[in-house]
Amino acid sequence: MAQSPAAAQDSAASADTPERVVELADEAARVAGSKAHAIQRITGQTRILALNATIEAARAGESGKGFAVVAGEVKAVSSEIGRLAAEMENELRSALDELRAVGGRMAEDVRGQRLVDLSLNAIEIIDRNLYERTCDVRWWATDAAVVEAAAAPTPERLAEAQRRLGVILSAYTVYLDLWICTPNGRVVAHGRPDRYPNVLGLDVSRESWFREAIGSATGDDYAVADVVPCTALEGAPVATYAAAVREGGEARGRPIGVLGIHFDWGPQAHAVVDGVRLSPEEATRSRVLLVDARGRILSASDRRGELSETIALERNGRRSGVQTDAKGRTTAFHLTPGYETYRGLEWAGVIVQEATAGGD
Repeated sequence: MAQSPAAAQDSAASADTPERVVELADEAARVAGSKAHAIQRITGQTRILALNATIEAARAGESGKGFAVVAGEVKAVSSEIGRLAAEMENELRSALDELRAVGGRMAEDVRGQRLVDLSLNAIEIIDRNLYERTCDVRWWATDAAVVEAAAAPTPERLAEAQRRLGVILSAYTVYLDLWICTPNGRVVAHGRPDRYPNVLGLDVSRESWFREAIGSATGDDYAVADVVPCTALEGAPVATYAAAVREGGEARGRPIGVLGIHFDWGPQAHAVVDGVRLSPEEATRSRVLLVDARGRILSASDRRGELSETIALERNGRRSGVQTDAKGRTTAFHLTPGYETYRGLEWAGVIVQEATAGGD
């Protein structure tokens, strides 16, 4: 059955790879070696025939001298053909070995660059996602109910703020909870009191996100903390973003509290590392990772080492790169490029891929 034009095009495209260069070099070497050996067998047989003819010519005496000359010439030509065949095989083998090496390097470069590109794609998705979190926290810190509760935390205003936070959480399912904190770091309202009853009254004054937010200069500023398990949220890993709640909701108003929002890190990050487009075969020997500036693993496609293991990247001043160790293990990485006003915190997407059984 004939291939459709689209299928034929796909087949041709899949063949135009560095691996195909190596395959063709191997095939050419096999053919050249086979033909050279065939020529050498034929010339060997020809030399034997020439030798037999020489012997018969000697037996024939004077009448066989002419035939002996012809037999000698045949032997000489046969030897020359054999020599040329051997030279051709050696020269072709050398050229094809070099071609195979070039193809191998090309294949390694192409595979490495593809893994770097996939690493970049993963960290870009996270950057865009977390950029939205910075927008959310600065926006919600100006919400009228939040501002009024921070300005005068009466039971009525706190109840209304808590209701408002619940409404936000029902629409934004990527968050575990939203907290309104007083200037001295006490949580006075949050969006999920039924789910997390121990949050109300919590002292967060020592948290980096609270201290940075309460000391920020304007409503354009935000704070972000490392991804860590949050005890008050049942130990779930969270990325916490915070912004000052300001008097009158004005960008230059006096800080009267802090809004902290807790991004549900685990499932969101897993969706990113699990979504990297590796082939089924590659996926079985690859780890897709998101790591922070210290190399700490924030998320892993195999779920190992999250928030505990670190990985050393041989950056050498580069923002992206690929390296292969003595065991054939390839590590590709790309640091965050940032997104809009989100600087990205120097996180990186990383793919660690084991060598295939054949070492390719």
